[in-house]
Amino acid sequence: MLCVKHVASRESRCYNEHCNGGNKSMLNQFSRTELLLGREALEHLEKTHVAIFGIGGVGGYVAEALVRSGVGSFTLVDDDKICLTNLNRQIIATRQTIGKYKTEVMKERILSINPQAQVNVYNCFFLPENAGDFDFTSYDYVVDAVDTVTAKLQIIMQAKEAGVPVISCMGVGNKLNPTELCIEDIYKTSVCPLAKVMRRELKKRGVKKLKVLYSREEAMKPVEDTQNSCRTHCVCPPGTQRTCTVRRAIPGSTSFVPSAAGLIIASEVVKDLTGIRHDKKG
Repeated sequence: MLCVKHVASRESRCYNEHCNGGNKSMLNQFSRTELLLGREALEHLEKTHVAIFGIGGVGGYVAEALVRSGVGSFTLVDDDKICLTNLNRQIIATRQTIGKYKTEVMKERILSINPQAQVNVYNCFFLPENAGDFDFTSYDYVVDAVDTVTAKLQIIMQAKEAGVPVISCMGVGNKLNPTELCIEDIYKTSVCPLAKVMRRELKKRGVKKLKVLYSREEAMKPVEDTQNSCRTHCVCPPGTQRTCTVRRAIPGSTSFVPSAAGLIIASEVVKDLTGIRHDKKG
């Protein structure tokens, strides 16, 4: 599959300058974050490049939180267009954005928050066939928020080979309790069927450890009938490459579980990139 890449050029950036005439001030859009992380960490985040594979219910919130945390460069990878059924959970989905590429809408949103950010966009589904189009050595961190095992494995293996930190999201569909989400090593996960498959496949490939987000909650069984089924009433936008009618299973979702997963992943990325952690209770 041919990947279409779009690059937004970065203007010369100044950490302490406002957009209004370049007036220098000690306050800026990241000042509240600086109170916790410090200026040195913010300056470091500005220079980092994070690749996010999958800009959906989870990946969209990862991107949202990272740009608001001061990350300066992004690569966004997704072939999907925004669909009516995305409005219940995806931060980029509104009535006005239906039919647009998720990556393009997320890029526009990132630049509306931080006009100095650099955003590379690939409107394609990442697979072994096009993996050579991506230079993983140019990333400082990789986020896997895709929903197929083949793509997840390829992303993880390329990140490992490049020596780049990677975090992978396990299944958050058919879940109702965001408080059961947690960060764990893949080999310490339980309950999640996707994590079970990933444990087996990663072990075959000699992967010793992998940071993941997963849910300890048992999955609910979707209540599907002919009235709410995407299989019989597909509303995917024209030109959608992977419509819901060809998917093996269509999970139920909420506004609060995928979003919480994305925010937790983003927090882990920021803490790893800055080396700052505050895990003490109280």
